[in-house]
Amino acid sequence: MPRPIEAVIHCAHLSHNLGVARQQAGGARVWAVVKANAYGHGIERCFDAQRQVADGFACIDLDEAQRLRDLDWRGPILLLEGVFEPRDLELCSRLHLWHAIHCEEQIDWLAAHKLQQPQRVFLKMNSGMNRLGFRPQAFRAAWQRLSQMPQVEDIVLMTHFADADGAGGVAAQQAVFEAASSDLPGERSLCNSAAVLRHAATPLRGGISLAADWVRAGIMGYGSAPDFPEHDAAHHGLRPGMSLRAKVLAVQEVPAGEAVGYGGRFVAERAVRVGTVACGYADGYPRLAPTGTPVLVDGRRTRTLGRVSMDMLAVDLTDLPGSGFGSEVTLWGQASERHGTALLSIDEVAHAAGTIGYELMCALAPRVPVRVEDAAAS
Repeated sequence: MPRPIEAVIHCAHLSHNLGVARQQAGGARVWAVVKANAYGHGIERCFDAQRQVADGFACIDLDEAQRLRDLDWRGPILLLEGVFEPRDLELCSRLHLWHAIHCEEQIDWLAAHKLQQPQRVFLKMNSGMNRLGFRPQAFRAAWQRLSQMPQVEDIVLMTHFADADGAGGVAAQQAVFEAASSDLPGERSLCNSAAVLRHAATPLRGGISLAADWVRAGIMGYGSAPDFPEHDAAHHGLRPGMSLRAKVLAVQEVPAGEAVGYGGRFVAERAVRVGTVACGYADGYPRLAPTGTPVLVDGRRTRTLGRVSMDMLAVDLTDLPGSGFGSEVTLWGQASERHGTALLSIDEVAHAAGTIGYELMCALAPRVPVRVEDAAAS
């Protein structure tokens, strides 16, 4: 019998979340961002649900792009970081990929490459993130150089906001981007998930909005709120793309004064009923999650107790007399239908552990069985 833990991918929710992106973006087209193996959900598992709504797929490396083409996707695929060496351009041609240009070296490689067909590139500006892209004063020269190259069919202008999910907002970077590019022709792609949800309707010069021509729906596509805890996923109308569920393996009656788990980090102040759950940090649950991290047992909220072990963690069953051996534990996401589909936001769990929902999704361990729930079941 397999160990009683599984991750469930909710396909209908993935389609719904991209629909939220489309609605927020007005007339802009939507990239479904599938980097990091679709944020840990699995590209192949998510593809059919995402293709129903997305106009294109955005990824990081050529392997992800190849997998999308193997799934018979014939629409746009964008390499968000561009190519990593000159020979990558050959595969870009063969797979008909669009790719970012963020440095002079990438322009040099493209200039030296003989192509049968010119390519569409996304020219990236460093408008304040200071990660990738041309600084504003160098952006126009990069555009001019690309625009004169026979290897280039079209240039889309792109930037990435550093604080669209926070108090800083997008105004400063938007102003930098517009000052350096407002008179340049071409489509624009500015909004990541946070900007889609919070700033998409902000006006740009030329009578268009910040959503512009393409938005990049990353974390929102998987049901996480990029601005948690200010807003949760439900506030944005998002639904969990993944649920992690396990079962109670054993129950211990722990008297007052005794400790639970490695290091005795939790000491019972009263008699407690402790459930041991088949989930630990080797499954992708955060080891640093402290006592009090929320969980659902049979659809009802309770808390973790003590340290998370490699294969197990402890939950408080004291106030859940109907729960015990074999009870369903939802570590994040949606409880099963027999428990009323109660929800526990992955962002809330991540916040308790001092991290973000992105990390928990991407950290799901290969040993955890994954079940894909189709649209009809969701």
